[in-house]
Amino acid sequence: MFRYFPTNYVWNLSVDLAIEMGARIGEIEEMCAPLQDAAKQPDAAGTQAFRETWRRTADKLCGLAEEDEARGRPLSAGEKYGRAAAYLITAERLQAHGAPGRMELYRRMLDVFGRSLGLSRDNCVRVEIPYEGKHIAGLFSRADGVQGRAPVLVQVNGLDSTKEMKYRVGMPAWLAKRGVSSLVIDQPGTGEALRLHGLPARYDAEHWASRVVDWLELRDDVDSRRIGLEGVSLGGYYCPRALAFEPRFACGVAWGANHDWRDVQQKRKAKEGDLPVPHYWEHVRWVFGAKDDEEFFRIAENMHLDGVLDRIKVPFLVTHGEKDSQIPLKWAHRTYEQLVNSPKRELKIFTDREGGAQHASFDNSINAGHYIADWVAETLGGRTA
Repeated sequence: MFRYFPTNYVWNLSVDLAIEMGARIGEIEEMCAPLQDAAKQPDAAGTQAFRETWRRTADKLCGLAEEDEARGRPLSAGEKYGRAAAYLITAERLQAHGAPGRMELYRRMLDVFGRSLGLSRDNCVRVEIPYEGKHIAGLFSRADGVQGRAPVLVQVNGLDSTKEMKYRVGMPAWLAKRGVSSLVIDQPGTGEALRLHGLPARYDAEHWASRVVDWLELRDDVDSRRIGLEGVSLGGYYCPRALAFEPRFACGVAWGANHDWRDVQQKRKAKEGDLPVPHYWEHVRWVFGAKDDEEFFRIAENMHLDGVLDRIKVPFLVTHGEKDSQIPLKWAHRTYEQLVNSPKRELKIFTDREGGAQHASFDNSINAGHYIADWVAETLGGRTA
C-alpha cells in the first residue's frame, strides 16, 4: 500500500484509488505535498484543504484540455479531462454530506467525465435504466470483436465508490478484450442514484438488480443467458444477496467479501478496523436514508448473508485481500463455505506476491482485476487469449 500520509488511512486510500484511476505521480506530488499538516487535522478542516489542492489540479488539466481542443487535438484533451474527473471525484468523496459546494463538485465531475468519453472515443456510452419513476445511470462498454449478442458483467459499487471510479480502474476494458461487455452502474445508495435522485441503499439488492436484468434482456447486443454480476467492497454483500434471489444471473463475483456488514458496523462503533471515508457515521446515515444512528443500525441488522447463500446455483468467485484492514478475511471464508449449491465456487486470496492484498485490491488492482476478468471470461464463454 502506497502511504503518502503515514498517519491517515482514509487519505492514503483516496490517493491509492486515484492512482488506480490513472493519476500521474507528478500530479499526486503537486496535490499532496502541501497537505502533510492538514492530514493530521480534524475531518472538517483537513478535507477542505484536500479538496482545494485536488480541485486546483483538475482546473489546470481542464484548462490544458481546452487548449488541446482549440488546436484540434481531441484525444489529448480527452485524456486530460479523464484525469481531471478522477481528481474531482477523489476530492468529492472525502467531503461531508451537505458540505457547501459538494454537489457542484460532483456535477462538474459528471460533465468533465462525459467530455472525456466523447473526445477520447472510449468504448463506453452512458445509459439510463428505469427505476422507481427515476433511473439508475450506467456506463455500457461493448465486447471487442463479438458480432451480435455478447455476455455481459454488471458491476456495482461499494459504500462510497461511483461508476466513474470503477470504469477508470479498468475492468470494462479488460473484459472487452476478453469478449465480455460491461455495465457499470450507480445502484441505489451510490453515485447519481443517491446524489441526484435521492435513492438510498437497501439491503434487498435483488430489488434493483432485477430491474437491471429486465433492461439488459431487451438489448439486442446482450446474451440474456450470460449476464454476470460483480460487486466491490460493500458490493461483496450486494452481489451474492442479489444472486440468491435473482436466478437469471449466470455467475457472480465478490471483489472483497462482505459477508456480515452488521458485524463490521458494530466493530466500527467499538473503533475496531479502518474507516473508508471521513465523517463516517454521517455518511452511512445518508447512504441508507436513516434519520439517526438507531435507525441505521436497525437497517444494518439485515445486511448479512447467513441463510441465503445456499440459494445460489450458479458459479461464484469470492476474492479477498490477505491484509484487508476494513473487512476481516474470515468473512471471505464464511461466504465461500456457505456457497454449497454453486456448481463452480472458488475462493481467491490476494497476497503481496501478486498484489491487491489490501481492501478490495485498492493497493494494486490490475493483477487481481485480470484474475477476475479471466474467471468471468472462462465462465461466461468469453476468451482469455
